[in-house]
Amino acid sequence: MKILLTGGAGYMGTGLTSFLAAQTHPHEIVIYDNLSRGNYNLFIGDGLHNAQKVSFVEGDILDSRKLRRSLEGVDVVVHLAAKVTTPFANADSHFFEQVNHWGTAELVYALEESSVKRLIYLSSTSVYGRSKELADESKVPNPRTFYGISKLRGEEHVQRLSDKIETYIIRCGNVYGYNKSIRFDSVINRFVFDANYKGRISVNGDGTHARAFIHINMITEVLAKLIEATIPPGVYNVVARNLQVLDLLDVLKELYPELEFIFINQHLNLRGIRVKPHDSIFQDLQIPGAGNLLEEIREFADALPFGILNS
Repeated sequence: MKILLTGGAGYMGTGLTSFLAAQTHPHEIVIYDNLSRGNYNLFIGDGLHNAQKVSFVEGDILDSRKLRRSLEGVDVVVHLAAKVTTPFANADSHFFEQVNHWGTAELVYALEESSVKRLIYLSSTSVYGRSKELADESKVPNPRTFYGISKLRGEEHVQRLSDKIETYIIRCGNVYGYNKSIRFDSVINRFVFDANYKGRISVNGDGTHARAFIHINMITEVLAKLIEATIPPGVYNVVARNLQVLDLLDVLKELYPELEFIFINQHLNLRGIRVKPHDSIFQDLQIPGAGNLLEEIREFADALPFGILNS
């Protein structure tokens, strides 16, 4: 089986590439990435098992000709390529539209002319916008940020393929956890970095706003198993837990008793969303439930060199 990962050199792509390469299945893995983040960590070190199964194409998601060539002989596409800039998800509409919306459109156009059998699209719980109620897949999306709007537009393009190939839309929570291509702009990752190296965390708002989260290893396993799974195509919420920012601070305080918190614009009522995980996807894919958050963050912190916990 030949698998193409768009955005395969990023945070999610690095985890998925490593997971797939370590499997005994003789998969051929093609990384399609423009390296726009300047992150070359996937190519460094000896941690990639069976690297002979992996190849790299430096290409932009908006380059329709290169996309079409790269799809030749591919069986499954996992579409991870996206612009994500937490917390500036509402800073530049053009920035998100070009890649997340129109880049996905270009991929869909190319897929319509290909022999690809399955597409897995990594969307986001940001498509739900703000809600006081627990959002499941039946909730009508109402994104409130340019990022969320662009991901929903991407979903609409992907859904056009549903009569032609198997399509899976994965509305993923905020991802956290360590790998060598980690994004330090996501919420938990940023907090752990600041706690470990600065001993101080800055919190926007009063800390009561909630988000849905999932560990990098858990979403990686979901995506990997979806490549060959027999579960029905469709839209799936893939989240492990809903947490307020204050919940995160409580956990970090256990690890770093001297940690300081600074609240900025504490009077602001920041948007929040709680998301209901799909009832059966983890069970159907035989993936254990969420781990202990304190232990996950401790393991993350232990992976960071010369920090407070390792001093």
